[in-house]
Order: sequence, then C-alpha cells, then structure tokens
Amino acid sequence: MFTKDGIRALHGWTHDRLDLLLDHASELAPSDFVKVIPGFGQSTSVRDQLVHLLGAEERWVHRLQNLPLPRWSAGDHTTVESLRSPKLRVKAATAAYLDRLPVATLNVTLAHRPTDWIGELQTPAFILHHAITHAFHHKGQVVAMCRLLGHPAPDTDLQQG
Repeated sequence: MFTKDGIRALHGWTHDRLDLLLDHASELAPSDFVKVIPGFGQSTSVRDQLVHLLGAEERWVHRLQNLPLPRWSAGDHTTVESLRSPKLRVKAATAAYLDRLPVATLNVTLAHRPTDWIGELQTPAFILHHAITHAFHHKGQVVAMCRLLGHPAPDTDLQQG
C-alpha cells in the first residue's frame, strides 16, 4: 500500500511548499499577518492558519507515539520568522518518527487507542497522509487570504508551472 519512501518524499515536498508560503507571508505587513479575515473557520488570520497547520502535524505525530501533546498558541507567533524554527522542528520530528517506524506496522491499523486520539483508529500511513493533505488544505486557505489582502501568493503547488 503506502511506502515509507513515498510518504517521506511527499512530506518533504509539502514542507518545501510551505517554505515558499512562509517566504511570501513574510512580505505581508505585520498587521496583515494577524488580520482577522471572516469565512475561514476558527483560524481567522494568515498567522492562525499557519500555527494550526504546523501544530496539527505535530499533535498527530505525538498522538501516534502516545506522547504528551505540545501546546501551540497563535499569540506566541507574531511574525513569520517566529514560525520558522518550530516548522523545522515539526518537519524533523515527523521524519524521525517515520524513520523509526517499522515497515511492518506502517499500513497496520493501530491496535490500541493513543491518549487524546480523535476519530477511528487508522494506520500510521493514513495519519501521516492526513497530516500532509491537511497542510495543503490550510496552505490553500492562506493563499486565498493573501489574495484577499491584496498580496496574491506565487504558485505553491507541488508541480509548479
């Protein structure tokens, strides 16, 4: 089914595209980075979307390992630069988890419910893919927000034109 190499590649490409988006967001005025834009759910600013995206990946990987959930607060990140180090930490932690995960368990549904688990039990591969598709969902919301702020984003798709 899913392979570690495939997930590793897709995860890396996802974070490469997030780097493009962070570079673009760093050009926003500080007031636009935190400006509330209605219609985007609970993550109502560019900052809130990015914090949610990164925090969610870290929480899902921590849940897979039954580790305590890290605390993320948008208020701790008033600039794009404040997100760069946490983003690197999240990317590295996910890659390290994938490296340690035995191939035999990658596509096997979890046998025990981890603490703070949300939803049905799934395979580690499913959850890692979920974290990637979740990132693209919120990356798209940030792109839409940037457009509404009068600062259209460059192409951040995997296959760039």
